[in-house]
Amino acid sequence: MFLIFVYGKLQENNFQKMKKILGLDLGSTSIGWAIVNEAENDNEKSSIIKTGARVIPLTTDEQGNFEKGKAITTNQDRTSKRSARRNLQRYKLRRQELLKVLTEKGFISKNSNLTEDGKETTYQTLELRAKAATTRLEKEELARVFLAINKKRGYKSSRKAKNEDEGQLIDGMGVALELNKRKITPGQFSLEILKNGKKYLPDFYRSDLQAEFDTIWKTQKQFYPEIFTDSFYDELKGKGQRATSAIFWKKYNFNTAENKGNRDEKKL
Repeated sequence: MFLIFVYGKLQENNFQKMKKILGLDLGSTSIGWAIVNEAENDNEKSSIIKTGARVIPLTTDEQGNFEKGKAITTNQDRTSKRSARRNLQRYKLRRQELLKVLTEKGFISKNSNLTEDGKETTYQTLELRAKAATTRLEKEELARVFLAINKKRGYKSSRKAKNEDEGQLIDGMGVALELNKRKITPGQFSLEILKNGKKYLPDFYRSDLQAEFDTIWKTQKQFYPEIFTDSFYDELKGKGQRATSAIFWKKYNFNTAENKGNRDEKKL
């Protein structure tokens, strides 16, 4: 806490100049204030005009941020958490709908294991993702690849690195140039990084992931022409979120996860 005093002389109705002081007591969770008349000579008497206090209730975290100088308001914090919840819900909806389509098309069954399973299988999904661009995969293996690509849809711009080691992998433009120069997919690049002992995977542009999906589609179409048909894919390509949602609803009778329409429909 600290005190602030503001001095001033105000002209009264009797034309006598009086010195008034505004005092502020600033605390981490409250502000106290007082206005007083200060006597300037023996004929005058000091007096308190008015006092008051404003209490600002803060949680422990909010008070800690305030003391550290972090300008995060309660509404700001609430908005960021709500945004995180929405993004998580949309991710879950995308995953649920993808699993539904993969099941209907015979890629997986209710008993399919879609996770790393067994000894030394830490990079198994990434290995399948890397192979999918050049080699035939079984349907269940392809389902795991599509789920991996579905998990992160790419960034439109590079984000900031959290530490020095990670910073070397954050430059999205540098990664994109490396992919283009070597003619490899994000899955192949990520597998190389992990096998070389790196701890962090790079951030890929959305266009890089789209190019990877196109490569996998063309490769696997050679082995599953009855599944990987170009008609529906061409119908979706280049469409925005609203148009894509409408096409999916017409063909499969469900909304895409990004649809911000009726909440009951999204739950269904």
